[in-house]
Amino acid sequence: MSHPHPELGAPPPLPEGGLRVTPLGGLGEIGRNMTVFEYGGRLLIVDCGVLFPEEEQPGIDLILPDFSSIRDRLDDIEGIVLTHGHEDHIGGVPFLLREKPDIPLIGSKLTLALIEAKLQEHRIRPYTLQVAEGQRERIGPFDCEFVAVNHSIPDALAVAIRTPAGMAVHTGDFKMDQLPLDNRLTDLHAFARLSEEGIDLLLSDSTNAEVPGFVPPERDISNVLRQVFAGARKRIIVASFASHVHRIQQILDAAHEYGRRVAFVGRSMVRNMGIARDLGYLKVPPGLVVDVKTLDDLPDSEVVLVCTGSQGEPMAALSRMANRDHQIRIVHGDTVILASSLIPGNENAVYRVINGLTRWGANVVHKGNAKVHVSGHASAGELLYFYNICRPKNLMPVHGEWRHLRANAELGALTGVPHDRIVIAEDGVAVDLVEGKAKISGKVQAGYVYVDGLSVGDVGEPALKDRKILGDEGIISVFVVMDSSTGKITGGPHVQARGSGIEDSAFGAVIPKITEVLERSAQDGVVEPHQMQQLIRRTLGKWVSDTYRRRPMILPVVVEV
Repeated sequence: MSHPHPELGAPPPLPEGGLRVTPLGGLGEIGRNMTVFEYGGRLLIVDCGVLFPEEEQPGIDLILPDFSSIRDRLDDIEGIVLTHGHEDHIGGVPFLLREKPDIPLIGSKLTLALIEAKLQEHRIRPYTLQVAEGQRERIGPFDCEFVAVNHSIPDALAVAIRTPAGMAVHTGDFKMDQLPLDNRLTDLHAFARLSEEGIDLLLSDSTNAEVPGFVPPERDISNVLRQVFAGARKRIIVASFASHVHRIQQILDAAHEYGRRVAFVGRSMVRNMGIARDLGYLKVPPGLVVDVKTLDDLPDSEVVLVCTGSQGEPMAALSRMANRDHQIRIVHGDTVILASSLIPGNENAVYRVINGLTRWGANVVHKGNAKVHVSGHASAGELLYFYNICRPKNLMPVHGEWRHLRANAELGALTGVPHDRIVIAEDGVAVDLVEGKAKISGKVQAGYVYVDGLSVGDVGEPALKDRKILGDEGIISVFVVMDSSTGKITGGPHVQARGSGIEDSAFGAVIPKITEVLERSAQDGVVEPHQMQQLIRRTLGKWVSDTYRRRPMILPVVVEV
């Protein structure tokens, strides 16, 4: 198995007749999925998603793929193929189209409807090509065939990309549910046909590669939901992804059966479910869905609220309910259902929300105590079955953390893919398919790009480090007025602390030390403000560390008069 080396340099020019595959997100992480295919000087992008921030990224709203390696090649992009409508696959599209709005978007009916609604908020009207399973389209030098796959959102597609260098198949996110709610199976017949033609490079979903066996059918959840609905005496509040149409359909079916009305809470939930209903992917009995404003007129035993926040996102509706910062107040006897799995890294945030809801008397039903979620990603048994059908000549695990990629690679090896034909890459690593063999050729920049409010890419790691220090240790400011000609202190030092846990009165012990250091510096002829600020920072920092074992941010200000 080949793998990247941290010292990889920039990839050389692509050999004539070769296909280059460069993931810019989604490898080593769950989210931010984006892969660039290059042939004959032209580019085809598969997916462009976002990653949601974790606790060590305070203040960040979204994390984007790094477009810098393709920024000067935007005119070479033939289109963006979107495999399905989840945020980790389409959320970055508006930010790429800001740079070139006329890049065509290719996807299924529901996927394009979801991204078009999102782009409307950015005032972008995209060029789109709607495709369906079984359809084959020529997109520049890329001959693309679309294959139905089953996932936790309708209309998901895999894509087979044919070029003279060979055929690459990108699965997108998929599983092999044999009893899907919409009766749309992963098209194993189509994959077998592609296998007969010869799959030169398979890029396969790795998310559940560590999980043995097969994913249970989605419809298994229905009976569990009925039991929860039958036992609930007050309101039922369901938290789910805003695009999980299958799960919401089961909630609607249970609500209808038990005589409850349903209201969607949150802009993205209202928007996406409205789209799914209008396109016929969500079956809503007449009168079942009502406006959230009308709920006050209904008894609690007839109310179901569907909102976002299943991953503990701080600004999502469920987190705000847990914090008593939402118009909907949790009361004793309410039932809350978290109808999703835990995305790795979100565990602490989710359990914080569960504890908050429980504190107010809610009965919280989640994957840990009830079968209210099944995964949308193929487990190890399904992947083995899939590889035996596809028989890829080269395998590149995608979509997963390192442990998932490694586990997926081992599954491929078990089914007979030669070890030297399995490529474990990471974001930015270019993989070239030349003369039927895939190998790593170099690495491009593919770091995190942070969205902070209206700012995109302006916040970097140093700023996040400062935010962490401010959050963990607080800040101490020191104000000094100095005579510009003599260096003599004419005012201060005045010291103030915020968030450091140190009372301002405690600084009386260190002010004489700061004064002494500054006076000695002036006697030595060192009166440059920046140098004096450094002296203040070192003196105060050492005192705080020795006295309190803390390392707050120290902000000295020296004013010359």
